[in-house]
This record gives sequence, C-alpha cells and structure tokens, in this order.
Amino acid sequence: MQNLKKMLIAHSPDADDIFMYYAIKFGWVGMDNVVFDNIAKDIQSLNEDALNGIYDIVAISFALYPHIKEDYAPLRTAVSFGEGYGPKVIKKKGAQLKRNFKVALSGEHTTNAMLFRIKYPDARITYLNFLEIEKAVLDGVVHAGVLIHESILTYDEELEVEIELWDIWQELAGKDLPLPLGGMAIRRSLPLNKAIAYETTLTKAVQVARDHKDRLSKMLIERDLVRIDAATLDKYLELYANDESISLSDIQYKAIDKLFEIGYKNGFYDAPVSVQDYLIPTEYTELRKG
Repeated sequence: MQNLKKMLIAHSPDADDIFMYYAIKFGWVGMDNVVFDNIAKDIQSLNEDALNGIYDIVAISFALYPHIKEDYAPLRTAVSFGEGYGPKVIKKKGAQLKRNFKVALSGEHTTNAMLFRIKYPDARITYLNFLEIEKAVLDGVVHAGVLIHESILTYDEELEVEIELWDIWQELAGKDLPLPLGGMAIRRSLPLNKAIAYETTLTKAVQVARDHKDRLSKMLIERDLVRIDAATLDKYLELYANDESISLSDIQYKAIDKLFEIGYKNGFYDAPVSVQDYLIPTEYTELRKG
C-alpha cells in the first residue's frame, strides 16, 4: 500500500474560508496519494503562524505577505477582496470620536490594521480576537472597533459605522481598485511540482464550491460549520467567496501591488514588493512536458 502524504490547510473560521475549502473536506476534490486535513484559527494567529513557518499552506492577510515573501509564495486562489465594501469601523450610535480614540483591531498584521493605522495615526490601539471586538465596543472597553468577517453584516443595532475601510482604501489607493484583504500562502521549500499540484487542487476546490454553492451552503449550515443563517451566508459568500475568488485577475494583482506600495511608503515594509514576482512558476509543468 502506497504511503499517503498528509497536508494540513490552516484557514480562518469565517464562512468564506470554510466555503472555499470544504469541497476538499467533503471529498468532492482531492489529490492522488494526498490526505488533506484542516485547522481553523483567527486571522492574526494564522499571520503569526506564517511568520513562524508553522504550516505548509496557510491563510494570511495580504498586508502580511511582504514579511514572509522569502519563505512563502502567494497562491492565486482562495482570495478575498472588497469591492465597494469591506471591514467597518464601528462605534456606539451618536458617539463622537476624539483624535486619540481607543480602538480594537483584529490583529497587528491584518490588512485592516495597516490601513487603519495610516488613516488614524493617533488612535490608541488594542488587539482582540475578531469575535470579541463588537462586545468591547458595546461594553465601553474601547470607543470603536474594526469589524471583519460576518460581523460586518450582523452587528448590534446599538452600533453605527464611523467609516468603511473601503473608503480609507479609496483615499489611499487613489483609483478604483478592489480592496485586497486575504489569501493563501504556500511554503517555498515544498517541491515545485507538488506546490503546483496543491495550488491546482485548491483552485479546483474553490471552483467546485462556486459551481455547487447552494448545495454546499446547505451542508455547511446543516452541520453547524458556519455561525450565520442561510440568508446571511448567501449574502456573505457573494462578498468574499465569489467568482473573483477562484483565481487572481490582472486588476487584483494591481490592487495587491498598490497595497504593498502604500505599506512601503508608510514604513510598514523595508522594500517595495510586486506580488507576481513571488508566485509559483506554473510554467514549470509545461517545461517538464516539453
């Protein structure tokens, strides 16, 4: 009997990551001689794990990538962008925020944290698990918080939006580009042919998930794998696990590079980075065939 390779996929517990992975979990997509497993962690924990090289394939915030570019390649699939929407800075209704207001963010290396810090350099930041941010604002522990994931659709009626991260992005990017939020990265030390095969499999998983969205969504809800109801899940997936999540497009490459450019200009990175310089070279497969 041939030995099976085990591959662990580390992703966030939010509905879009679950949706984009579970065609593999349910056995609809797979690889010969590979057994996939998964682990779900909050995005900042995943970012820290990537910095520490814990997983071979891991979900990350796009803003983290320049810090791990020597050790990981960005995958072209399972990406989440905002187009006219994104994380929200929320506060209690009627509250007036001072220049140095206290705010809860979901992690130091998240995309929303970088953009927020550029926009509000005097804000006093505390980092919390994304599931704790709404309550921290309601309880008055902080004056405001940046909501991510499903909470952008389900926050308490006592709260209101101060500003959308999309609007901050538009101010900083200076053009109508989608907002790069998160994607996947794969360890560079993996054999190149294996890395290509993993990327191909994950891309197929996202495509199959989109092709069978209604069936897959129903299964996720029936098994209590997501935290939201069917109507909210449908809306959420059209935001962050849509047809644009299957494979990076030219405008998405431009948007990621603009994010890296903004980060570099504001001192978050030591050098400029272009994402396409670090992709898995898929032409290797064709060269081997030739």
